[in-house]
Amino acid sequence: MALRNHNTNSEFVLMGLSSDPQVQALLFVLFLGIYLLSLMGNLMLLLLIRADSRLHTTMYFFLSNLSFLDLCFSSVTVPKLLKDLLSEKKTISVEGCLALVFFVFLSAGNEACLLSVMSYDRSATICHPLLYGQVMSNHLCVRVVWGSWSLASLNALVIVLLAVDLDFCDAHTIHHYTYELPSLFPLSCSDVSMNVSILSFSTVLLGLGNFLPIFFSYARIIRNILSMSSTTGRSKAFSTCSSYLIAVILFFGSGLIHYLLPPSSSSLDLISSLQYSVVTPMPNPLIYSLKNKEVKTSVRTSLEKYLQ
Repeated sequence: MALRNHNTNSEFVLMGLSSDPQVQALLFVLFLGIYLLSLMGNLMLLLLIRADSRLHTTMYFFLSNLSFLDLCFSSVTVPKLLKDLLSEKKTISVEGCLALVFFVFLSAGNEACLLSVMSYDRSATICHPLLYGQVMSNHLCVRVVWGSWSLASLNALVIVLLAVDLDFCDAHTIHHYTYELPSLFPLSCSDVSMNVSILSFSTVLLGLGNFLPIFFSYARIIRNILSMSSTTGRSKAFSTCSSYLIAVILFFGSGLIHYLLPPSSSSLDLISSLQYSVVTPMPNPLIYSLKNKEVKTSVRTSLEKYLQ
């Protein structure tokens, strides 16, 4: 299957976030800071979990996979955005654009599945602590992670293979800041109705299909928390649970808005896209790990060893 393009210039030109050089410089500094914080936070969590044997548990196995996915996700989208902010002409080849689309769907779809599994793992820990070892065995956890990679890979491959056969007309200007699939449909001379339907089905399947189990898992957790007799324990559990829920809602909410609504240059579309692809990977290490006593202890021990 070959790319078909009516124009000899097989490149897309991006409008970007702003044409003002000063605004572009400010955005570059802002997004570079977010990207570096995301890299450092997720990489440190990965190294910490690998180095400390006390963190070799099921929950931290999932957290290490989440950190790896966040590293991949931010590295797929942000470096190209930073390069475009410093470039006068923001271009990318059709092949390069579709490669980016593939890796965005691979990492984002995988993260959606993993967040769903992590919510079930947390529900099993709180609601069935005595049966947790049987419910979440090491063998099952490895199979679940491989299953999420397989599902996300298949989903990304199908979407990109359908997009590969599109005809692109003379207009190659994308009125957006990113080279994502919904932004390419208005540039195609082909009938994109099937592509839009497949993309919507994929978004609903991986979006709502993973968000609903998360919702029911946290509903069980909250019901269990409300039955606690200790007010202090209830308050602490609610604090931790609410931070997890905020992270999940921001990821799924911005992703669903970006892929289910028609592509546009509106403020809502830009904000949801930035939240989904740039901001989300940054706070996850703080939200999912530094609230845990084991991670705090491991960080303290590692710092003491380093200082000595």
